[in-house]
Amino acid sequence: MINHRKVAVVILNWNGALLLEKYLPSVIRYSAGPGVEIVVADNGSTDDSVATLRNDFPEIRILELDRNYGFAEGYNEALKEVEADYFVLLNSDVEVTEKWLDAPLRRMESDHRIAVVQPKILDFRKRDHFEYAGAAGGFIDKYGYPFCRGRILNRTEKDEGQYNHPSPVFWASGACMFVKADLFKENGGFDPDFWAHMEEIDLCWRLKNRGYTIWFEPQSVVYHLGGGTLNYNNPQKVYLNFRNNLLMLLKNLPRKDFLFYMPLRIILDGVAALKFLAGLNGHSFLSVLKAHAFFCCHFATFYKKRKALLPLTTHSSHKEIYKNSIMFRFFIQKKRKFSELHYTL
Repeated sequence: MINHRKVAVVILNWNGALLLEKYLPSVIRYSAGPGVEIVVADNGSTDDSVATLRNDFPEIRILELDRNYGFAEGYNEALKEVEADYFVLLNSDVEVTEKWLDAPLRRMESDHRIAVVQPKILDFRKRDHFEYAGAAGGFIDKYGYPFCRGRILNRTEKDEGQYNHPSPVFWASGACMFVKADLFKENGGFDPDFWAHMEEIDLCWRLKNRGYTIWFEPQSVVYHLGGGTLNYNNPQKVYLNFRNNLLMLLKNLPRKDFLFYMPLRIILDGVAALKFLAGLNGHSFLSVLKAHAFFCCHFATFYKKRKALLPLTTHSSHKEIYKNSIMFRFFIQKKRKFSELHYTL
């Protein structure tokens, strides 16, 4: 542990009393130490989350938000009340392990350019496999589709030590994200308009555009249940993923790529919508249409955000952006593992 730095482990909770009872004990057990504060920010829960915290976990600091702000703005609101050098943003359905804080904090302390670090995220149910939300660090392809080392689209790999080396990545999962507090705040935190999903990718992209780096640190291991709030096939989750991906591209694509890749991405989303329809998945089809309707209606607002960010951009080319199409490689070439992409970092 880095004793001269203050670390705040912050869990955003919404109606997760049962999750807190199950997963918070590991956080308390393995996070104790000088300079470490554990905070649960309750996002306007209507269950007995706050009462559970007060009765069963009196050592935890509780922040009660006045309503449900969503994941993105909820964290922004909570972190206004937290003073620390490092924020560790942790989902309420994550089990941590011994010394899980140490290696990521050492990694961040080693280089002032490192803004964010993600540990190895394994599946709580299938503990020798990577978990969907983050796995061994995130990437995007040239069209903005996210994937991970250890997880391509919906296929996760078994952890056989193949990613047991620290590495720069493009994004870190919001399920467990170590971030330097000053950089989080200086860069506006999460975009509140995202509500939930991909807000961490947007933040990492903004940080990378300003010359900072994002790292994966395998010496730290956590186990994520996943789908604790919305399961992966939920129509609202589909809507947020498609909508926020478009908004993220609009904000962050460099000038040289914007006019080419933005229209192509819209076309590819149309293909995805038709695929949902052909598979008789009407809810997901409508979710994609709804996402694009929002994008069209709010284009001007997010274009203003883009114009505000462009002058801050010092680095527009990132080797962690895959120069091929992950969809083509997955569906046409049947590449199911990160190693099969022959992706050199």
